[in-house]
Amino acid sequence: MAKRIIHYPRLDTILQVEKTIKKAKDPLSKNELDRRLPKQIMRPTLNVILDYLSESGKIATLKEGIIWIHIDDASKRLKDAIKKGTRVS
Repeated sequence: MAKRIIHYPRLDTILQVEKTIKKAKDPLSKNELDRRLPKQIMRPTLNVILDYLSESGKIATLKEGIIWIHIDDASKRLKDAIKKGTRVS
């Protein structure tokens, strides 16, 4: 059964959630994430954002909480350069 989405999040809201998860040193529960966000987000909207981030491979939801797992392009190039033993330009 498909979920019925009542409200789609704005881009700035998605970016706020991404930034908050990235900055966290430990896994975050949904409640803790909600507390750390600079503005209140309705729970269904937060769930849509977390589903999107999970499907796009940016976060993982573990039993300990939500963690950031996405490696951006610059980090990937650096990691590849370290493996090859070359200098990144």
